[in-house]
Amino acid sequence: MKYIALITNMDTQIEQQWLAVLQKGLDNEKILLPNQITAVQAQQIDIAIVANPDPEVITRFPNLIWIQSLWVGVEKLATTLPLDRIKLVKLNDPHLTQTMAEAVLAWTLYLQRNMPEYARQQAQKKWLPIPYKSPQETRVSVLGAGTLSMAAVDILNRHGYPVCCWSRGAKQLTNGQHFTGKSGLQSMLRQTDILVNLLPLTPATHHLIDGELLKNLPKGSRFINFSRAAVVDTKALLALLDESHIAHAVLDVFEQEPLPVESVIWQHSNITVLPHISGPTNINSAAEIVAKNITNYRATNIIPDAVDGEQGY
Repeated sequence: MKYIALITNMDTQIEQQWLAVLQKGLDNEKILLPNQITAVQAQQIDIAIVANPDPEVITRFPNLIWIQSLWVGVEKLATTLPLDRIKLVKLNDPHLTQTMAEAVLAWTLYLQRNMPEYARQQAQKKWLPIPYKSPQETRVSVLGAGTLSMAAVDILNRHGYPVCCWSRGAKQLTNGQHFTGKSGLQSMLRQTDILVNLLPLTPATHHLIDGELLKNLPKGSRFINFSRAAVVDTKALLALLDESHIAHAVLDVFEQEPLPVESVIWQHSNITVLPHISGPTNINSAAEIVAKNITNYRATNIIPDAVDGEQGY
């Protein structure tokens, strides 16, 4: 029987739930938590399943060949692991992809239908219809061209929104316009009513969306961040919100989570705060995919598509 390490920073009860579901799908493996693993067993372990683990714990397993993440975001591991020696596989779950696309659509509708403005009017007991702007008149741009971004582009397009997307590399779209490069990003922003950030956080994307770039957005545009907070210069975003250059922001990710109670973001009238819920991992579908990846590896010695060490995703 092979041993697999499950390394997480989860609450103990949630970790035990994951352990039980993962073990159920991998009858021929023994999944153990780090405190259950002997020194001899640690030498034998070639696969670890992780969820935002402490990198120091991973060093206990010198013969790891690959690591399966239970999350899509792997930026911390990508910058701490020796990816030339250990392959890092992020979760690629169609269920999560659909959930994220649903969230992009829901909060795009929230902004398009002026819900933040109506909430403020209700607080002021103000009865004032706002002129309706249809999806066809609302230009949405998506930052990123990966699996999550393409699902978002598709669902937005199916609901009538004119959609563009931007990424570092060229990509052919059948249902929208694609931009690349800095000048392409500037051009896309100038024709954007709602900007959705789904870029992975890497050294190349850290604070990519700064004040200079955000000023390319038309006055009164709106912003949704569902990727990582550090892709955006938050101070610059707050300044543009204060100036009403950006009318409203829906933020689901923050550089410190949970968002500290003293943060000015909580009380900002032009910000909707979400507790990192746009793309939650489904324990059952994720465990099924992890089990399939590991079972296939045992049978074929083929590691699933791994993170590119140079690109960081």
